[in-house]
Amino acid sequence: MVGDYAWDVMIRTNTALLTGGDTFGEVQLAPGGSAANAAVWAARCGVPTSFVGKVGRDRFGALAEEDLGAERVEAYLVRTDAHLTGSVAVWIDHTGQRSMVSGKGADHALFPQELPRALLAQARHLHLSAWSLFDDPPRAAACEAARVVREAGGAVSLDPGSFQMIETMGLETFIDVSRSLGPAVVFPNAEEAATLTGQRAPATMAAHLAELYPGALVALKLDADGAYVLSPGNAGVAIPPNVNRLVDATGAGDAFAGAFLSRWLRGATPEAAARFAVGISEWVIQHVGARPAPDAALRAYLRADGATP
Repeated sequence: MVGDYAWDVMIRTNTALLTGGDTFGEVQLAPGGSAANAAVWAARCGVPTSFVGKVGRDRFGALAEEDLGAERVEAYLVRTDAHLTGSVAVWIDHTGQRSMVSGKGADHALFPQELPRALLAQARHLHLSAWSLFDDPPRAAACEAARVVREAGGAVSLDPGSFQMIETMGLETFIDVSRSLGPAVVFPNAEEAATLTGQRAPATMAAHLAELYPGALVALKLDADGAYVLSPGNAGVAIPPNVNRLVDATGAGDAFAGAFLSRWLRGATPEAAARFAVGISEWVIQHVGARPAPDAALRAYLRADGATP
């Protein structure tokens, strides 16, 4: 994974926010960043994973290295004195839906010349979040990483990241940049797919996405409705949900991507990989934060699937 590592300041209220007023809730600090989250979930699901990113030469940067080490993710972290380690304010309302304000820290200052090219050339697969594409830097670094991996025979996957940021960047510009990566897998959620295609039905959105990204496997994340998978040359498959007890939606999409890749890269069919990933993301939304500490239920789910908890 190449991309963002950031610390999430999680703010969760039990009632609606009061404009200009006060309310009680829960406030906590948690590790995050879309690319780092996906890397951690791939590692938790049993796949050797490396993460390339940039952090500040500050306490949060040191904590980032400690966190990735504890998660058994090989970390290649560029350190800088010019920027603080990235941080994100995450508001979680009383319904479990989240809103985010992303600060531009060191994760937004990664340059192509800072990439570990030898490491990338050895990678079988590179996953990117579109949070590395919305601004430049780090866009040039993300595109260069994809080029290095593909020229060495590896493949690339992409999470479109945010429908609001796609609209801000400009739809045509985003499509041009993301297509240039040559993704083998795309992981949009329903809002991102609707923005990219102008469609609303899962099967139709997936078909249009397959046209936008020729040859790509489309793994459409549908939140409470599970997922929809369309692979080249095959009919689309709807993956139903198992449970829907939403506490916090933060990071569920990253968990889906990491879990899906952990199975698909080891030979599972797209349908089987998506079913496993739906189960992982459903566990995530029942907890606060993008990657809560594994509990007995998650360990049992991973053991049942043959993963190391």
